Amino acid sequence: MPNINKPVPGADQYYPLNEPSIGSPYPESIYPQNATIPALFQPLSIKGITFKNRIFVAPMCQYSADNGHVTDWHLVHIGGFATRGAGAICMEATAVVPEGRISPQDAGLWTDSQIAPFQRVVNFAHAQGTLIGVQLAHAGRKASTLAPWVESDVAQTRRTATRVAQKTEGGWPDEVYGPSDLPFSDKYPKPKPMDEAHLLYVEDAFVKAIERCKAIGFDFIEIHAAHGYLLHEFVSPLSNTRTDSYGGSLENRLCWPLRLISKCRAAWSKPLFVRISATDWAEGPELGSDGEWKQWGIEQSKVYVGEMQKIGVDLVDCSGGGNWVHQNIKLGPGYQVPFAEALKKAFPNLPVAAVGLITDPQQAESYLRDGKADAVFLARELLRTPQWPIIAAHELGIAVKPANQHERAWVDMLTPAKASF
Repeated sequence: MPNINKPVPGADQYYPLNEPSIGSPYPESIYPQNATIPALFQPLSIKGITFKNRIFVAPMCQYSADNGHVTDWHLVHIGGFATRGAGAICMEATAVVPEGRISPQDAGLWTDSQIAPFQRVVNFAHAQGTLIGVQLAHAGRKASTLAPWVESDVAQTRRTATRVAQKTEGGWPDEVYGPSDLPFSDKYPKPKPMDEAHLLYVEDAFVKAIERCKAIGFDFIEIHAAHGYLLHEFVSPLSNTRTDSYGGSLENRLCWPLRLISKCRAAWSKPLFVRISATDWAEGPELGSDGEWKQWGIEQSKVYVGEMQKIGVDLVDCSGGGNWVHQNIKLGPGYQVPFAEALKKAFPNLPVAAVGLITDPQQAESYLRDGKADAVFLARELLRTPQWPIIAAHELGIAVKPANQHERAWVDMLTPAKASF
């Protein structure tokens, strides 16, 4: 038999085939150290799809799209994760309507011409054996804002007086919508309250975007209901001051987001995730002494997630914050994991993912081992260390498959207790 550098079957161009797939543990017969596989590297099956490990790449806005069309920046950004062992990648917040973008340079799926650029990224990820999804989003009252480094760079060499992207800067400050007319802050646009026709328009846009996701070939979809964007704005009493059937009581505030999620579930047969903010991180109690909800928090989140489970949501991605400009977040390693743990205790049969300054492999492993979550989403740590999944395996004492082209960088990890090559 000839020795062939096997190609990936069915790929649109030549790529060497990785066996097993990148980030998957080798069999114990080759690596005795793999007799016990850490929870991080155990597969997770959801709705007939098996994720090879439980290290997921969180959606990270890149502010680098061309009128909603992703570019080669996204191919390189996402491709780097696909070749370095993540169990799944969720592409950035992708607006279902142009006015639902956070910035003029956000990704979008409101028109068919945006399908092909996404397909290029998805085809590459699939050729590397990595599952990939997308976060469908609407920014609500936080739309039409400048990319963060335009508003203020981290080096603090400049700062604008406003975060609003004006029309001359590609923005749409007069076409920003939310549940109420309350702006996020005096540096943000003043939103227009959405009427019933506009609510239906947004629902229809989500469903149409899902049809484009089918054409692209995404493996899962995440609905963005966190970080002070549109769906979060509806559920929180800090941003929803409506007096109609979509405001006031908890039941009313949940009504429209649950209706939208239900329509998304009906339109999509593959895994459906929802990212929520479990708290507004505002001062004071969630529930006042008068029996009224004062801010969004974990107790209301439990009700919300319980309804999502009835709808058929497959995983809840538990984050926090973003809806209250004066939020007071107590930062620390795994600072948002207690919220995921609370939801997991309340809904033991519903997969829950944890986020929030998860940087250390032992730390991440403990969250899964102790039943606080079923998966972890990493963002900034993966920007700093894209090969984190391989490093995590090495530190946890097992051998996983690096990309063929990267094997020589991992000789220490790939030295079995008994030589096989």
